[in-house]
Amino acid sequence: MTRHGKERVIAPTLEPALGCRIDVIGSFDTDRLGTFTREIPRAGTQLEAARRKARIGMELSGSPLGLASEGAFGPDPGIGLIPWNVEYVVLLDDLLGLELAGQAQGPARQAHRTVTDWEAAVAFAEEAGFPDHHLVLRPDHENDPRICKGINDFDALERAFGWARAQSIRGEVFVETDLRAHCNPTRMRMIARAAEDLLARLRSTCPACGAPGFWIVERIPGLPCADCGAPTREARAEVHGCIVCPHRETRPPDPAQDADPAVCDWCNP
Repeated sequence: MTRHGKERVIAPTLEPALGCRIDVIGSFDTDRLGTFTREIPRAGTQLEAARRKARIGMELSGSPLGLASEGAFGPDPGIGLIPWNVEYVVLLDDLLGLELAGQAQGPARQAHRTVTDWEAAVAFAEEAGFPDHHLVLRPDHENDPRICKGINDFDALERAFGWARAQSIRGEVFVETDLRAHCNPTRMRMIARAAEDLLARLRSTCPACGAPGFWIVERIPGLPCADCGAPTREARAEVHGCIVCPHRETRPPDPAQDADPAVCDWCNP
């Protein structure tokens, strides 16, 4: 279920590989479940939101299968300084009683700035990858309820800037990246990667019962350092598990190799 064109990057991966057809349910406004521009806060976790979208699509279509995606943005999990995008594509199958989620994450096109003149607005737009990446403008600050979304050319940007500055008490305009999927090509590529991850999980079947989704459920640390041989926090083994039966298998990471000394607490304390 989508109103933001996500099927354009999900269907080319899943349809030919699975021999299926993805039907878009556009009668429900998914923005009612939360918006990136903060008018409506998202309830629950990212995965819960994707699951809820899929379930609503199933109810509206009468289908036992549902597919939906949900994105989130924040700082990177390493140093916390890089804008980061996490995407889930979730499949619900009531026939088999299964839920599978593909995931992808990486650097995002996400930025914002408060500007007071047209030249500063243009400079921000160019830094933000405009016009391929659309923009959102508001008067004054990030939570002003007056908003102009989906700005995708310089004429529209100039009109929106003039409107927002005229509405502003302080003569300031808050400009930010539009994070909706159809307005953000970088995010679209991440959704495509999440769909590829979902396909890989569907193709990975349990050796014991044949159910799809036989995947990594735990990583065991202790991969030896390539330099000194000391155990590191990198995985020395991965535990694959079934989502239907209790079957588990412990396997070496792929590819099996020693850890980079840069992650060794002895070599690089």
